[in-house]
Amino acid sequence: MKRIPVQEAVGMVMCHDMTQILPGQKKGPLFKRGHVVAQEDISQLLDLGKKHLYVWDLNAGFVHEDEAAQRMAKAMAGQGITLTTPSEGKVQMMASTDGLIKINLQGLEAINCIEDVMVASIHENQSVKEGDPLAGTRIIPLVIKERELAMLEKVCESYRPIFEVKPFRKLNIGIVTTGSEVFEGRIKDGFGPVLRQKISASGSCVLDQVFVSDSIQMIVEAIHRFRDQGADLILVTGGMSVDPDDVTPEGIRQAGAHIVTYGAPVLPGAMFLLAYLNQIPVLGLPGCVMYNRTSVFDLVYPRIQAGEILGRKDIIRWAHGGFCLGCETCRWPNCSFGK
Repeated sequence: MKRIPVQEAVGMVMCHDMTQILPGQKKGPLFKRGHVVAQEDISQLLDLGKKHLYVWDLNAGFVHEDEAAQRMAKAMAGQGITLTTPSEGKVQMMASTDGLIKINLQGLEAINCIEDVMVASIHENQSVKEGDPLAGTRIIPLVIKERELAMLEKVCESYRPIFEVKPFRKLNIGIVTTGSEVFEGRIKDGFGPVLRQKISASGSCVLDQVFVSDSIQMIVEAIHRFRDQGADLILVTGGMSVDPDDVTPEGIRQAGAHIVTYGAPVLPGAMFLLAYLNQIPVLGLPGCVMYNRTSVFDLVYPRIQAGEILGRKDIIRWAHGGFCLGCETCRWPNCSFGK
């Protein structure tokens, strides 16, 4: 920072606001901190009685906060991200498509460990829509040295992409609903309407819904039917508890699927099952998916729709945040569940 005559300040950055007072009319900043002085500003500054300014000289190897924020955001952004125009030293990253937000958490921490810069984001692994804000970044001072900014960009590149949005795929989904009481028409199915609504809202479609009794063989045949029809995802509902006649997990196993996990640290959703049959995800959905507005299904489905292959550790990580508070007015996804 240095003090120079106003006439020599063109192209330099003001270090403080310049207040204009018009008695009975106006009192406020005519120029704000961070303003880059232009030739046409000189006469107005002189009218304010300012013959000297305290400025940063951008020609001396410094980068203005707007340009610095834009370069930082560009270095961090991957697919599915668009950037806003810099404003008051800040740039936001926005979703350019509907999808799943992914964040390199190590990279995010590494960037925020660097002095004089910051970036803040929403939680990862949640559904976002085109135009949603995802993160914002800026430098803390008005200017940053070019060499420091270049080092920061190298850190970003080593973790790139820090942020990306994986677009959702349109899935063809088969639903197998188990239970003799539904199969025999004693009670009305409650799973189908819930799942169809969520699947339709996500842009995917239901191939069909098949009803079977509590029979391992019938479950196996229904799963194989959807496999042969080219289903991208198979949902098997009901029969997921530990009662003797709850045979859904065994039916999934005997269909040839590899069980990744039976049980999840999620409430509601503890009796959830995840398996893969020839790369086709097979989900065993407990009754809570039918009765609760938000459940384990809402955590796992977006990740599968984004093309992710989930392992047991991915499910275990939901232990931190996997307890739904059951609010009287559900705020999902704007709450802590699954984050």
